[in-house]
Amino acid sequence: MSAVSTAVGLCGLLGLGVAIMVARNFGYIGAAFGFEGWPARADGPYSALVALLFCGLPMVLWSIFVDKVHLRPSTGLDWGISRPIADVLDTSIIKVAGLWATWALIAAIYALCRFYWNGNYLFSMQMFEAAVIPLILLSVPYIVWLDRHLVDPRDGAWHFGAWIAGRNDWDRQEIFHHLRAWAVKGFFLAFMISIVPGGFRDIVNMNVAEVASNPVWLANALITGMFLVDVQFATIGYMLTMKPLDAHIRTANPYLAGWVAALMCYPPFILMNNGGPLDYHIGTSDWAYWFEGHITLLWIWGAMLVALTALYAWATVAFGFRFSNLTHRGILTHGPYAFSKHPAYLSKNAFWWLSTLPFLVTTGSTADMIRNSAILGLVSAIYYWRAKTEEKHLMVDPAYAAYADWMGRNAMVPRFFAALRRLAGNRLRQRSDVQPAE
Repeated sequence: MSAVSTAVGLCGLLGLGVAIMVARNFGYIGAAFGFEGWPARADGPYSALVALLFCGLPMVLWSIFVDKVHLRPSTGLDWGISRPIADVLDTSIIKVAGLWATWALIAAIYALCRFYWNGNYLFSMQMFEAAVIPLILLSVPYIVWLDRHLVDPRDGAWHFGAWIAGRNDWDRQEIFHHLRAWAVKGFFLAFMISIVPGGFRDIVNMNVAEVASNPVWLANALITGMFLVDVQFATIGYMLTMKPLDAHIRTANPYLAGWVAALMCYPPFILMNNGGPLDYHIGTSDWAYWFEGHITLLWIWGAMLVALTALYAWATVAFGFRFSNLTHRGILTHGPYAFSKHPAYLSKNAFWWLSTLPFLVTTGSTADMIRNSAILGLVSAIYYWRAKTEEKHLMVDPAYAAYADWMGRNAMVPRFFAALRRLAGNRLRQRSDVQPAE
Protein backbone atom coordinates (compact mmCIF):
# COMPACT_ATOMS: atom_id res chain seq x y z
CA MET A 1 0.00 0.00 0.00
CA SER A 2 1.34 3.42 -0.97
CA ALA A 3 2.16 5.85 1.83
CA VAL A 4 0.35 8.61 -0.08
CA SER A 5 -3.06 8.40 -1.74
CA THR A 6 -3.59 9.59 -5.31
CA ALA A 7 -6.20 12.07 -4.09
CA VAL A 8 -3.61 14.02 -2.10
CA GLY A 9 -1.70 15.03 -5.23
CA LEU A 10 -4.93 15.81 -7.08
CA CYS A 11 -5.99 18.13 -4.25
CA GLY A 12 -2.68 19.94 -4.51
CA LEU A 13 -3.03 20.31 -8.28
CA LEU A 14 -6.52 21.72 -7.89
CA GLY A 15 -5.35 24.23 -5.30
CA LEU A 16 -2.40 25.29 -7.43
CA GLY A 17 -4.70 25.72 -10.43
CA VAL A 18 -6.96 28.00 -8.40
CA ALA A 19 -3.94 30.05 -7.26
CA ILE A 20 -2.80 30.53 -10.86
CA MET A 21 -6.26 31.56 -12.03
CA VAL A 22 -6.60 34.06 -9.17
CA ALA A 23 -3.15 35.49 -9.88
CA ARG A 24 -3.87 35.82 -13.62
CA ASN A 25 -7.17 37.64 -12.94
CA PHE A 26 -6.15 39.51 -9.82
CA GLY A 27 -7.23 42.95 -11.03
CA TYR A 28 -10.63 41.74 -12.26
CA ILE A 29 -11.29 39.95 -8.97
CA GLY A 30 -10.38 43.06 -6.98
CA ALA A 31 -12.64 45.23 -9.11
CA ALA A 32 -15.50 42.75 -8.72
CA PHE A 33 -15.28 43.15 -4.94
CA GLY A 34 -14.98 46.93 -5.15
CA PHE A 35 -11.21 47.17 -4.72
CA GLU A 36 -10.05 49.39 -7.54
CA GLY A 37 -6.39 49.91 -8.33
CA TRP A 38 -5.19 46.36 -7.69
CA PRO A 39 -2.46 45.15 -10.09
CA ALA A 40 -3.84 43.37 -13.12
CA ARG A 41 -1.87 40.24 -12.24
CA ALA A 42 -0.33 39.00 -8.99
CA ASP A 43 2.94 37.80 -10.43
CA GLY A 44 5.41 38.76 -7.69
CA PRO A 45 7.50 36.47 -5.48
CA TYR A 46 5.12 36.79 -2.54
CA SER A 47 2.26 35.69 -4.76
CA ALA A 48 4.30 32.62 -5.64
CA LEU A 49 4.59 31.86 -1.91
CA VAL A 50 0.84 32.29 -1.48
CA ALA A 51 0.43 29.72 -4.25
CA LEU A 52 2.33 27.29 -2.00
CA LEU A 53 -0.44 27.74 0.56
CA PHE A 54 -3.15 27.18 -2.06
CA CYS A 55 -1.36 23.99 -3.14
CA GLY A 56 -0.37 22.64 0.26
CA LEU A 57 -3.44 23.32 2.38
CA PRO A 58 -5.86 21.10 0.39
CA MET A 59 -3.34 18.24 0.59
CA VAL A 60 -3.02 18.64 4.35
CA LEU A 61 -6.79 18.80 4.86
CA TRP A 62 -7.42 15.70 2.73
CA SER A 63 -4.64 13.80 4.48
CA ILE A 64 -6.01 14.58 7.93
CA PHE A 65 -9.77 14.38 7.44
CA VAL A 66 -9.97 11.66 4.78
CA ASP A 67 -6.76 9.61 4.89
CA LYS A 68 -6.39 10.26 8.65
CA VAL A 69 -2.60 10.10 8.44
CA HIS A 70 -2.25 11.48 11.97
CA LEU A 71 -3.60 8.18 13.33
CA ARG A 72 -0.98 6.00 11.67
CA PRO A 73 1.44 4.17 13.99
CA SER A 74 4.32 5.33 11.76
CA THR A 75 3.88 8.88 13.09
CA GLY A 76 5.27 7.75 16.43
CA LEU A 77 2.27 9.42 18.08
CA ASP A 78 -0.34 7.87 20.32
CA TRP A 79 -3.20 10.30 20.86
CA GLY A 80 -4.42 8.11 23.71
CA ILE A 81 -1.35 9.26 25.63
CA SER A 82 -1.77 12.72 27.10
CA ARG A 83 1.04 13.37 29.56
CA PRO A 84 0.80 16.40 31.84
CA ILE A 85 2.94 19.32 30.70
CA ALA A 86 4.96 19.11 33.92
CA ASP A 87 5.96 15.53 33.05
CA VAL A 88 7.37 16.41 29.62
CA LEU A 89 8.80 19.85 30.32
CA ASP A 90 12.36 18.67 31.05
CA THR A 91 12.41 16.56 27.89
CA SER A 92 10.95 19.38 25.83
CA ILE A 93 13.48 21.93 27.08
CA ILE A 94 16.37 19.70 26.04
CA LYS A 95 14.72 19.09 22.67
CA VAL A 96 14.16 22.81 22.11
CA ALA A 97 17.84 23.42 22.88
CA GLY A 98 18.83 20.80 20.31
CA LEU A 99 16.48 22.23 17.68
CA TRP A 100 17.56 25.82 18.20
CA ALA A 101 21.23 24.79 18.09
CA THR A 102 20.55 23.02 14.79
CA TRP A 103 18.93 26.13 13.34
CA ALA A 104 21.86 28.24 14.56
CA LEU A 105 24.26 25.86 12.82
CA ILE A 106 22.31 26.10 9.56
CA ALA A 107 22.20 29.91 9.86
CA ALA A 108 25.97 29.98 10.36
CA ILE A 109 26.47 27.93 7.20
CA TYR A 110 24.21 30.29 5.28
CA ALA A 111 26.22 33.25 6.58
CA LEU A 112 29.58 31.68 5.68
CA CYS A 113 28.58 30.62 2.17
CA ARG A 114 28.29 33.90 0.32
CA PHE A 115 26.57 32.42 -2.73
CA TYR A 116 23.44 32.33 -0.54
CA TRP A 117 23.41 36.14 -0.60
CA ASN A 118 23.44 36.63 -4.36
CA GLY A 119 21.04 36.03 -7.22
CA ASN A 120 17.89 34.01 -6.59
CA TYR A 121 19.17 32.74 -3.25
CA LEU A 122 18.84 36.23 -1.80
CA PHE A 123 15.05 35.84 -1.82
CA SER A 124 15.36 32.61 0.19
CA MET A 125 17.55 34.30 2.77
CA GLN A 126 15.08 37.17 3.09
CA MET A 127 12.25 34.70 3.68
CA PHE A 128 14.26 32.81 6.30
CA GLU A 129 15.11 36.05 8.09
CA ALA A 130 11.39 36.94 8.20
CA ALA A 131 10.42 33.46 9.43
CA VAL A 132 13.07 32.86 12.08
CA ILE A 133 11.41 34.71 15.01
CA PRO A 134 7.93 33.19 14.45
CA LEU A 135 9.50 29.73 14.11
CA ILE A 136 11.45 30.15 17.34
CA LEU A 137 8.33 31.26 19.22
CA LEU A 138 6.06 28.57 17.77
CA SER A 139 8.57 25.76 18.20
CA VAL A 140 8.20 25.76 21.99
CA PRO A 141 4.44 25.04 22.27
CA TYR A 142 4.66 22.72 19.26
CA ILE A 143 7.36 20.57 20.84
CA VAL A 144 5.63 20.48 24.22
CA TRP A 145 2.36 19.49 22.50
CA LEU A 146 4.06 16.69 20.56
CA ASP A 147 5.97 15.39 23.58
CA ARG A 148 2.69 14.89 25.43
CA HIS A 149 1.62 12.38 22.76
CA LEU A 150 4.85 10.86 21.41
CA VAL A 151 5.44 7.23 22.25
CA ASP A 152 9.16 8.02 22.57
CA PRO A 153 9.80 11.76 22.97
CA ARG A 154 13.57 11.29 22.92
CA ASP A 155 14.20 11.81 19.22
CA GLY A 156 17.28 13.13 17.43
CA ALA A 157 16.70 16.71 18.56
CA TRP A 158 16.60 15.52 22.17
CA HIS A 159 19.85 13.57 21.81
CA PHE A 160 21.55 16.58 20.22
CA GLY A 161 20.28 18.79 23.03
CA ALA A 162 21.42 16.24 25.63
CA TRP A 163 24.91 16.26 24.12
CA ILE A 164 24.97 20.06 24.25
CA ALA A 165 23.78 19.98 27.87
CA GLY A 166 26.62 17.63 28.81
CA ARG A 167 24.43 14.67 29.68
CA ASN A 168 25.70 11.10 29.33
CA ASP A 169 22.59 9.40 27.95
CA TRP A 170 22.68 10.69 24.37
CA ASP A 171 23.07 8.42 21.33
CA ARG A 172 25.59 9.23 18.60
CA GLN A 173 23.56 7.61 15.80
CA GLU A 174 20.45 9.56 16.75
CA ILE A 175 22.43 12.79 16.56
CA PHE A 176 23.86 11.89 13.16
CA HIS A 177 20.38 11.06 11.88
CA HIS A 178 19.05 14.37 13.19
CA LEU A 179 21.85 16.41 11.60
CA ARG A 180 21.61 14.59 8.26
CA ALA A 181 17.86 15.20 8.12
CA TRP A 182 18.25 18.91 8.81
CA ALA A 183 21.17 19.16 6.37
CA VAL A 184 18.84 17.89 3.65
CA LYS A 185 16.13 20.34 4.61
CA GLY A 186 18.46 23.31 5.02
CA PHE A 187 20.24 22.75 1.71
CA PHE A 188 17.30 21.91 -0.54
CA LEU A 189 14.68 24.24 0.94
CA ALA A 190 16.91 27.25 0.30
CA PHE A 191 17.32 26.14 -3.31
CA MET A 192 13.63 25.41 -3.87
CA ILE A 193 12.41 28.73 -2.46
CA SER A 194 14.93 30.56 -4.65
CA ILE A 195 13.37 29.13 -7.84
CA VAL A 196 9.69 29.32 -6.83
CA PRO A 197 9.05 32.90 -8.10
CA GLY A 198 10.48 32.52 -11.60
CA GLY A 199 8.23 29.81 -13.02
CA PHE A 200 5.16 31.22 -11.30
CA ARG A 201 5.75 34.66 -12.85
CA ASP A 202 6.14 33.13 -16.32
CA ILE A 203 2.89 31.17 -16.09
CA VAL A 204 0.86 34.04 -14.63
CA ASN A 205 1.95 36.39 -17.44
CA MET A 206 1.74 33.87 -20.26
CA ASN A 207 -0.24 34.87 -23.35
CA VAL A 208 -2.14 31.63 -23.94
CA ALA A 209 -3.54 32.60 -27.35
CA GLU A 210 -0.09 33.56 -28.63
CA VAL A 211 1.80 30.48 -27.48
CA ALA A 212 -0.91 28.16 -28.82
CA SER A 213 -0.22 29.35 -32.37
CA ASN A 214 3.30 27.90 -32.53
CA PRO A 215 4.33 24.30 -31.65
CA VAL A 216 7.63 25.39 -30.12
CA TRP A 217 6.07 28.15 -28.02
CA LEU A 218 3.26 25.86 -26.90
CA ALA A 219 5.64 23.05 -25.95
CA ASN A 220 7.89 25.41 -24.01
CA ALA A 221 4.87 26.94 -22.25
CA LEU A 222 3.56 23.54 -21.19
CA ILE A 223 7.03 22.46 -20.08
CA THR A 224 7.30 25.64 -17.98
CA GLY A 225 3.94 24.81 -16.42
CA MET A 226 5.04 21.27 -15.60
CA PHE A 227 8.20 22.55 -13.96
CA LEU A 228 6.10 25.00 -11.94
CA VAL A 229 4.07 22.07 -10.63
CA ASP A 230 7.24 20.18 -9.76
CA VAL A 231 8.80 23.13 -7.92
CA GLN A 232 5.63 23.95 -5.97
CA PHE A 233 5.11 20.39 -4.76
CA ALA A 234 8.78 19.84 -3.97
CA THR A 235 9.00 23.07 -1.95
CA ILE A 236 5.94 22.11 0.06
CA GLY A 237 7.51 18.72 0.67
CA TYR A 238 10.59 20.24 2.27
CA MET A 239 8.43 22.53 4.40
CA LEU A 240 6.05 19.94 5.83
CA THR A 241 8.37 17.37 7.40
CA MET A 242 6.01 16.93 10.34
CA LYS A 243 5.16 13.89 12.47
CA PRO A 244 1.42 14.66 12.84
CA LEU A 245 1.17 14.49 9.04
CA ASP A 246 3.19 11.26 8.96
CA ALA A 247 5.51 13.21 6.64
CA HIS A 248 8.56 13.29 8.90
CA ILE A 249 11.94 12.03 7.79
CA ARG A 250 12.29 8.43 8.90
CA THR A 251 15.93 8.32 7.87
CA ALA A 252 18.26 10.49 5.81
CA ASN A 253 20.63 8.70 3.47
CA PRO A 254 23.63 7.60 5.57
CA TYR A 255 25.89 6.81 2.58
CA LEU A 256 28.47 9.31 1.37
CA ALA A 257 28.04 8.10 -2.22
CA GLY A 258 24.37 9.03 -2.09
CA TRP A 259 25.15 12.58 -0.98
CA VAL A 260 27.86 13.00 -3.62
CA ALA A 261 25.61 11.71 -6.40
CA ALA A 262 22.76 14.03 -5.37
CA LEU A 263 24.72 17.20 -4.61
CA MET A 264 26.58 17.21 -7.91
CA CYS A 265 23.18 17.73 -9.56
CA TYR A 266 22.39 20.96 -7.64
CA PRO A 267 24.07 24.36 -7.24
CA PRO A 268 26.62 25.31 -6.11
CA PHE A 269 28.07 21.83 -6.67
CA ILE A 270 26.35 21.17 -9.99
CA LEU A 271 28.60 19.73 -12.68
CA MET A 272 26.20 19.87 -15.65
CA ASN A 273 25.62 23.61 -15.96
CA ASN A 274 27.13 25.78 -18.69
CA GLY A 275 30.88 25.86 -18.31
CA GLY A 276 30.89 23.00 -15.82
CA PRO A 277 33.01 19.85 -16.19
CA LEU A 278 29.98 17.92 -17.48
CA ASP A 279 28.67 20.63 -19.81
CA TYR A 280 27.29 18.75 -22.82
CA HIS A 281 26.09 21.86 -24.71
CA ILE A 282 29.28 22.80 -26.59
CA GLY A 283 28.23 23.85 -30.08
CA THR A 284 24.70 22.55 -29.61
CA SER A 285 21.40 24.23 -30.31
CA ASP A 286 18.03 22.68 -29.45
CA TRP A 287 15.29 20.63 -31.04
CA ALA A 288 13.47 23.70 -32.41
CA TYR A 289 16.59 24.78 -34.30
CA TRP A 290 17.21 21.41 -35.94
CA PHE A 291 13.57 20.83 -36.93
CA GLU A 292 12.81 24.39 -38.01
CA GLY A 293 10.51 24.49 -41.01
CA HIS A 294 9.23 20.94 -40.43
CA ILE A 295 5.95 21.74 -38.71
CA THR A 296 4.71 18.18 -38.30
CA LEU A 297 7.99 17.07 -36.78
CA LEU A 298 7.99 20.08 -34.46
CA TRP A 299 4.53 19.14 -33.19
CA ILE A 300 5.52 15.50 -32.67
CA TRP A 301 8.83 16.28 -31.00
CA GLY A 302 7.27 18.97 -28.82
CA ALA A 303 4.55 16.54 -27.75
CA MET A 304 7.17 13.98 -26.71
CA LEU A 305 9.03 16.56 -24.63
CA VAL A 306 5.80 17.70 -22.99
CA ALA A 307 4.87 14.10 -22.21
CA LEU A 308 8.27 13.46 -20.61
CA THR A 309 7.99 16.63 -18.53
CA ALA A 310 4.46 15.66 -17.51
CA LEU A 311 5.78 12.29 -16.33
CA TYR A 312 8.52 14.08 -14.38
CA ALA A 313 5.97 16.39 -12.73
CA TRP A 314 3.62 13.46 -12.06
CA ALA A 315 6.43 11.69 -10.22
CA THR A 316 6.66 14.69 -7.86
CA VAL A 317 2.90 15.16 -7.51
CA ALA A 318 2.63 11.51 -6.46
CA PHE A 319 4.58 12.39 -3.30
CA GLY A 320 1.92 14.87 -2.19
CA PHE A 321 3.69 16.88 0.51
CA ARG A 322 6.36 14.21 1.14
CA PHE A 323 8.86 14.96 -1.61
CA SER A 324 12.47 15.19 -0.49
CA ASN A 325 15.86 14.17 -1.81
CA LEU A 326 18.07 11.82 0.19
CA THR A 327 15.37 10.80 2.65
CA HIS A 328 12.94 8.03 3.48
CA ARG A 329 9.49 9.48 4.25
CA GLY A 330 7.30 6.53 3.32
CA ILE A 331 7.22 4.20 0.32
CA LEU A 332 5.27 5.13 -2.82
CA THR A 333 3.79 2.42 -5.02
CA HIS A 334 1.13 4.34 -6.94
CA GLY A 335 1.11 6.62 -9.98
CA PRO A 336 4.26 6.44 -12.11
CA TYR A 337 5.97 4.40 -9.37
CA ALA A 338 3.77 1.47 -10.39
CA PHE A 339 5.71 1.36 -13.67
CA SER A 340 9.23 2.32 -12.63
CA LYS A 341 11.16 2.77 -9.39
CA HIS A 342 12.68 5.97 -10.78
CA PRO A 343 10.22 7.59 -13.23
CA ALA A 344 11.58 11.10 -12.61
CA TYR A 345 15.16 10.15 -13.46
CA LEU A 346 14.10 8.21 -16.56
CA SER A 347 11.92 11.01 -17.90
CA LYS A 348 14.44 13.75 -17.03
CA ASN A 349 17.31 12.05 -18.83
CA ALA A 350 15.19 11.15 -21.84
CA PHE A 351 14.10 14.79 -22.01
CA TRP A 352 17.72 15.99 -22.06
CA TRP A 353 18.65 13.63 -24.88
CA LEU A 354 15.64 14.58 -27.01
CA SER A 355 15.73 18.32 -26.34
CA THR A 356 19.49 18.85 -26.67
CA LEU A 357 20.33 16.27 -29.37
CA PRO A 358 24.01 16.35 -28.32
CA PHE A 359 25.09 14.41 -31.41
CA LEU A 360 24.12 17.40 -33.58
CA VAL A 361 26.32 20.51 -33.37
CA THR A 362 26.37 23.84 -35.14
CA THR A 363 30.19 23.81 -35.27
CA GLY A 364 30.30 20.81 -37.60
CA SER A 365 32.96 19.31 -35.34
CA THR A 366 32.92 15.53 -35.03
CA ALA A 367 34.88 15.87 -31.80
CA ASP A 368 32.14 18.08 -30.31
CA MET A 369 29.47 15.57 -31.34
CA ILE A 370 31.29 12.68 -29.72
CA ARG A 371 32.28 14.67 -26.64
CA ASN A 372 28.77 16.04 -26.01
CA SER A 373 27.19 12.62 -26.41
CA ALA A 374 29.76 11.00 -24.14
CA ILE A 375 29.35 13.66 -21.46
CA LEU A 376 25.55 13.44 -21.52
CA GLY A 377 26.04 9.69 -21.22
CA LEU A 378 28.08 10.37 -18.08
CA VAL A 379 25.30 12.59 -16.75
CA SER A 380 22.80 9.78 -17.28
CA ALA A 381 25.22 7.41 -15.55
CA ILE A 382 25.33 9.75 -12.54
CA TYR A 383 21.55 9.56 -12.28
CA TYR A 384 21.76 5.76 -12.51
CA TRP A 385 24.32 5.83 -9.69
CA ARG A 386 22.09 8.21 -7.75
CA ALA A 387 19.15 5.84 -8.15
CA LYS A 388 21.20 2.91 -6.88
CA THR A 389 22.36 4.81 -3.79
CA GLU A 390 18.74 5.68 -3.04
CA GLU A 391 17.71 2.05 -3.39
CA LYS A 392 20.52 0.97 -1.07
CA HIS A 393 19.24 3.41 1.54
CA LEU A 394 15.58 2.41 1.19
CA MET A 395 16.23 -1.33 1.18
CA VAL A 396 16.45 -1.27 4.99
CA ASP A 397 12.65 -0.86 4.94
CA PRO A 398 10.94 -4.23 4.31
CA ALA A 399 8.13 -2.37 2.53
CA TYR A 400 10.57 -1.05 -0.06
CA ALA A 401 12.29 -4.43 -0.41
CA ALA A 402 8.91 -6.02 -1.16
CA TYR A 403 8.06 -3.21 -3.59
CA ALA A 404 11.41 -3.54 -5.39
CA ASP A 405 10.96 -7.32 -5.67
CA TRP A 406 7.46 -6.91 -7.12
CA MET A 407 8.65 -4.24 -9.54
CA GLY A 408 11.47 -6.44 -10.80
CA ARG A 409 8.99 -9.19 -11.66
CA ASN A 410 5.91 -7.29 -12.80
CA ALA A 411 6.41 -3.63 -13.63
CA MET A 412 6.48 -2.46 -17.22
CA VAL A 413 9.83 -0.66 -17.31
CA PRO A 414 11.90 -3.34 -15.48
CA ARG A 415 10.30 -6.06 -17.63
CA PHE A 416 11.17 -4.09 -20.77
CA PHE A 417 14.84 -3.85 -19.84
CA ALA A 418 14.85 -7.48 -18.69
CA ALA A 419 13.50 -8.48 -22.10
CA LEU A 420 16.28 -6.49 -23.79
CA ARG A 421 18.88 -8.25 -21.64
CA ARG A 422 17.40 -11.65 -22.49
CA LEU A 423 17.37 -10.77 -26.18
CA ALA A 424 20.98 -9.64 -26.08
CA GLY A 425 21.94 -12.80 -24.17
CA ASN A 426 20.17 -15.03 -26.70
CA ARG A 427 21.96 -13.31 -29.57
CA LEU A 428 25.33 -13.83 -27.90
CA ARG A 429 24.58 -17.51 -27.26
CA GLN A 430 23.49 -18.01 -30.87
CA ARG A 431 26.73 -16.51 -32.10
CA SER A 432 28.81 -18.63 -29.74
CA ASP A 433 26.99 -21.78 -30.96
CA VAL A 434 28.02 -21.13 -34.57
CA GLN A 435 31.16 -23.19 -35.28
CA PRO A 436 33.62 -21.92 -37.88
CA ALA A 437 33.94 -24.06 -41.04
CA GLU A 438 36.98 -26.32 -41.18
